[in-house]
Amino acid sequence: MAWRAVRRWAGLLVAVCVGLVLCLPGTARAADTPPQPPTWSGKVAPLNTPWTTQVTPDNALPDYPRPQLARPSVAAPEWTNLNGLWQYQPTDGYSSLPFGKNLKQQILVPYPTESALSGIQAHSDFMVYRRSVTVPAAYTAGGRHVRLNFGAVSYEATVYVNKKLVAHHTGGYTAFSADITSALKKNGANEILVAVHAPVDGADIPVGKQSLKPGGIFYTASSGIWQTVWMEPVQPASIASVVATARTNLKAFDVKATFNGSVANATLKVTAFADGKAVASSSGSATGTFRLNLPKPRRWSPTDPFLYTFKVSLTKNGRTDTVESYAGLRTIAVKNVDGKQRIVLNGKPTFLLGTLDQGFWPDGIYTAPTDDALKFDIQKTKDLGFNTIRKHIKIEPARWYYWADKLGLMVWQDAPSLPAGNGSGDNASAQADFRSEVSAMVNQLKGETSIIGWIPFNEGWGQWSIQAAADVTAQIKAIDPTRLVNSRSGANCCETPGDPGSGNIIDWHVYQGPALPAPDATRASIDGEHGGLTLSVEGHRWPGADVNPYGSVPDAAALTKGYVENTSVLRDVGAPYGLSGSIYTQITDVEGEQNGLFTYDRKVEKPDEAAVRAINLQTIAAGSQPIPAPPAGTPGLEEWVTGSSMTGRVRRPRTPRVTTR
Repeated sequence: MAWRAVRRWAGLLVAVCVGLVLCLPGTARAADTPPQPPTWSGKVAPLNTPWTTQVTPDNALPDYPRPQLARPSVAAPEWTNLNGLWQYQPTDGYSSLPFGKNLKQQILVPYPTESALSGIQAHSDFMVYRRSVTVPAAYTAGGRHVRLNFGAVSYEATVYVNKKLVAHHTGGYTAFSADITSALKKNGANEILVAVHAPVDGADIPVGKQSLKPGGIFYTASSGIWQTVWMEPVQPASIASVVATARTNLKAFDVKATFNGSVANATLKVTAFADGKAVASSSGSATGTFRLNLPKPRRWSPTDPFLYTFKVSLTKNGRTDTVESYAGLRTIAVKNVDGKQRIVLNGKPTFLLGTLDQGFWPDGIYTAPTDDALKFDIQKTKDLGFNTIRKHIKIEPARWYYWADKLGLMVWQDAPSLPAGNGSGDNASAQADFRSEVSAMVNQLKGETSIIGWIPFNEGWGQWSIQAAADVTAQIKAIDPTRLVNSRSGANCCETPGDPGSGNIIDWHVYQGPALPAPDATRASIDGEHGGLTLSVEGHRWPGADVNPYGSVPDAAALTKGYVENTSVLRDVGAPYGLSGSIYTQITDVEGEQNGLFTYDRKVEKPDEAAVRAINLQTIAAGSQPIPAPPAGTPGLEEWVTGSSMTGRVRRPRTPRVTTR
């Protein structure tokens, strides 16, 4: 069924259900959600989280936003947080910019304009942000420079300081930075003005699940500044990134840095620390790669997420720029084990059992209300016994990956997709932009220990050909040869279906599943999405929530039973015989979808945690054992074990299929 037809069908079904008030068991109605207390501005979120009312203009995400590049250290970073109230105004996109003029509204940065926490709760394709900043005198003392940093702005941002253009960035998910020293006044306040274009549905750009007409599996858009904004002082030549990569022997790191400014004749010193004690050091030309051999190396894994700390100092002309970073010692690969291609972590077969994590919030949409909230989903995923998260067609703030690194979750990182069903096949510009943004994502995140693999395409959304998946896979491998690439999650469906034959992974989606694709001669196999058991909890529903086509259960006991039975298939038939991983949909409800293990407001854990944790740990354990002989007479198992067929033991999805993710 064509995508637009699927959406029309789903929209009609939703309209009928709303009109009748009742459709499937557990269907949500607006009246089921009690009135929510207002946010700091008086705006009311459709649904509050436990952290909604903690957010005020004085404490909007106050935590240091970049733990892998803290200057000079995580404990004592030198920075100025620019989160808080900014002036704001929608614009027409062509009128002159309002330099030196007060704007009509206030917005709480960094919450997207459509969110209740922003204080705006509305979308505009064009908008302007403005604020005044006084730069501390120490920032420019001794010839130091000042950098202005943005975690993410959706989608196109043009930044001015005192009317001088300092940055232009395209891409709604990646960070950017500008040296603003030459634009600063010698004394007094400085005007920062950010002009934003956020077309969402109006252009063929990566938007993931965002829509200006949310419904079904598409959600409220997030426009404008949606991650932390901050200033910091740096030396004229400064460190821009540090990436520490584990050697395949798991006894050393190779460390490479990138820089702002010229580093000709500069030296770099890198020191690794374990539990506060220096254990290895190397120095030399700044442009080199530094080998740090580790005594008594300690590996990172979900069961022992140990992180080494790095002090990195760049010295040029007597000036030294110092940063602190971290990394875990781990490798990830596909290897032939007992005749099957399997995913191995640190050389050992490891079953990657995870949840789909879309990173949406009812009060902040793309932006978690607080750092505790950001950590919550990751911590609960761990508590439930999972060891993996699939970060679904969204890139998170740096602190999200820090928590995944620190808590010990492996991450499949999706690329934010081009719009589903929009036919980007003949749009060469959109294809080039997508490829550029994929490269930016990989370069930005390749230092994160938790990320073990990249997924450029989901179910063919925005994929212009079968070959495109292979081409983008090669592009990613050229930037980062150390991680897995899952060229196409859901190769058995939905738009542009087909296996490109590339990358490290064969990935099928089946609802409710699980899918059991067989590995082939060179690739491991995973169930990229399955599950989706729906339990709607009165008082914790998104108002007007859609019906859910995955299948409803009446209560928490039935959800627990259904989850355990579903995962038992992975434990008994999948993991022992060569399947390398599985992703359950999903960790929380999201707007109209009520198929989370938690409600969308994060206030109710639906299944019994102990039962879920027990079956999950059993499944992970089953995937690390030698492959046994198949039990006699099990239907489909011979094909599964020998790998002679891609069919395996798979239950087919229902028709019409409206369960694409």
